[in-house]
Amino acid sequence: MLHLIKLAVGCATAEDLAERQKARIKADPPLRHQTRNLPRRAEEIVGRGSLYWVIGGFIQVRQRIVAIEPDVWDDGSACCGLHLDQKLVPVQLRPVKPFQGWRYLEGPDAPPDLSRGAQASARSVAAMPARLRRELAELGLL
Repeated sequence: MLHLIKLAVGCATAEDLAERQKARIKADPPLRHQTRNLPRRAEEIVGRGSLYWVIGGFIQVRQRIVAIEPDVWDDGSACCGLHLDQKLVPVQLRPVKPFQGWRYLEGPDAPPDLSRGAQASARSVAAMPARLRRELAELGLL
């Protein structure tokens, strides 16, 4: 299985990402994330893979990718639309260094989904300052 990983630029929390996506669905459905490049391995991703969102320096949530199609930016230039399931699934936090664009994420390297009990704990951790989370992760405490 193959996934994508992407920074949620401008989002401090998973809740920020959810609110931003709710507004997008109302303004310009369906829910999609536009990106410059079409993944060459799209067939391996669609319907099985997810987009893992990096928020505050950590992979925090994922969304299933339901389609990958050519799209256009607001200015009419070509881009790629990653059509996403609306459900944000919390995953085990994993620190990630900043990068541009998106990257492939092989299935075995993807963080596991959180159980319901662990989700409450993850919200508490997500509420910590990013610097503290990073230091705790580097010490192996997260």
